[in-house]
Amino acid sequence: MRLTKAQAKLLEWERVAHVATVGGGMPHLVPVCHVVVGGKIYFGSGRRGRKVRNVRANARLALTVDVYSDDWSQITGVMVQGTGRVIERGPHFRRLRRRLYAKYPQYPREAALGESDSVIVELTPTHVFSW
Repeated sequence: MRLTKAQAKLLEWERVAHVATVGGGMPHLVPVCHVVVGGKIYFGSGRRGRKVRNVRANARLALTVDVYSDDWSQITGVMVQGTGRVIERGPHFRRLRRRLYAKYPQYPREAALGESDSVIVELTPTHVFSW
């Protein structure tokens, strides 16, 4: 499934997404800082974070960005459902980390992604919905 240009633009422009995973029969929903690279969505996490444990156990996840307006005709958003993959370390991890750091300059000093204690989750879209 490919993102349309409008969907990709909204995902790239928005600063916060919410990702939903499932583990132990319960949904887990958290905000993440993300980037879009090559039609896939990436976000960092601590190696032992709940969302990472959930993705390892059940690769299906969903991510949403939305823009609210009191003028409801201006409300817009994108939900991406797909499969997740955990990227542990190496050149691909470092390239993606640089992309995250470029979008979020505070990332290195506030929540640095070290290869020893962090991972990057890759979301490959299988279904995309927008409004």
